[in-house]
Amino acid sequence: MFVGETRVVNGDRSEGPVRPAAGGDVSLRAAVIRLEREVAEYHRFLPDRAVAEEELAELERQAGGGAPAPEQLRQSLLLIAAALGSVSALAAPVAALREAVERELNRQPPQPVPVRPRRPHR
Repeated sequence: MFVGETRVVNGDRSEGPVRPAAGGDVSLRAAVIRLEREVAEYHRFLPDRAVAEEELAELERQAGGGAPAPEQLRQSLLLIAAALGSVSALAAPVAALREAVERELNRQPPQPVPVRPRRPHR
């Protein structure tokens, strides 16, 4: 199972198929705002709540300012998933955020990969 996916269980504990959570086609900013709202409304103890809130604020800042940096998007998503991914009540908005980040990354032109110069063989 991957981050942002949910296992569908209907009355049994069988190992059924894993399907992505339905997040719809939402923008990055909308997904961030939704997850911020859901985290604010979740009143149980979250040990990494501050980390998630900081990264959500960073993502919102990036989403409002043009093309976000791909590595920052990935880093923020990873930290948010680590902080909130095990909370089933937040699974759908975390999945929607993951999908929005993936769409944003697919929209951006590919980044050049630095190539090391080859050393001559002796």
